[in-house]
Parts: sequence; structure tokens; C-alpha cells
Amino acid sequence: MKDILMYTDGACSGNPGPGGWGTVLMFGEHVKEISGFMPDTTNNRMELFAAVQGFTALKQPCNVTLYSDSAYLVNAFKQNWIETWKKNGWKNAAKKPVENQDLWKWLLTVMQPHNVTIVKVKGHADNPWNNRCDELATGQIKSHRQSGFQPVSV
Repeated sequence: MKDILMYTDGACSGNPGPGGWGTVLMFGEHVKEISGFMPDTTNNRMELFAAVQGFTALKQPCNVTLYSDSAYLVNAFKQNWIETWKKNGWKNAAKKPVENQDLWKWLLTVMQPHNVTIVKVKGHADNPWNNRCDELATGQIKSHRQSGFQPVSV
């Protein structure tokens, strides 16, 4: 299986508000950058969506090392929150539905064929790939602002 390095980040202008996500995939000398925008979202959703999109971009089972600065994403796996949520019918410790469970379930599905290691990195620090993901995510928000996008209150 191929060894893939995946860096992900999400951003939101307001929380909720316009959001962006960025993912960098690396295999050997190959680097692929993907990013996107959502008009009304949260930072946590963008963090999860970046990872979903990274795994979705992989066309075969791989050994993936996922680097994220999101404590929300990393701790869900490292502290076994997900297993507890599943065991409790996707309810949290307060017996309320887990937030973003649509994305958690999607992420688990797209991760399934891969061997995954998750690594926490410090955000906005000296990691150039994490910083690049942040640039991609925030760049999506900025480019939509510059294009005249205005969020609509409902």
C-alpha cells in the first residue's frame, strides 16, 4: 500500500459563518492540494470536511498519516470519543445527539479502507504543510468575499 501524508485544516469567518477547508496530500514527490468553501458552516465542520475530502480523493487503500491541528478531530479518535458515541447510539455524555454526526459517519466510512494514523500538530506554528492548509482554507473565504459573496441571514 502507498504511504500518504495528509494535512488538513478548516476555517470559519464567524462561527457559524462562511467557511473554508484545505487539504494537502503527499505521496513521495507528488503533492496535491484541494480546498473548498461553504457559505454557512462552523469551524468544526470545516475541520471534519477537510479530512473527508482528503480520504475521498484517495483511489485505493493506503497507509495514511493524517496531520491536523484540530483537537476536536484528533481527540475524537485518540480519546475514543467515537467508540463511546457509537456505543451510546451517537449520543454524547450529556445524552444529547453528537454534533456533526453526519460528517463523523461520512469520515468513518471514507477512512475505512485505509490504515490511518492521526497526529496532532500545533496550529499557526512552524509546520509549513499545516500552514499551507490554513492558507487554502482561509483563501477560500477571502476569495468568496472578494467575489461579492454575502451570507444571507435566514
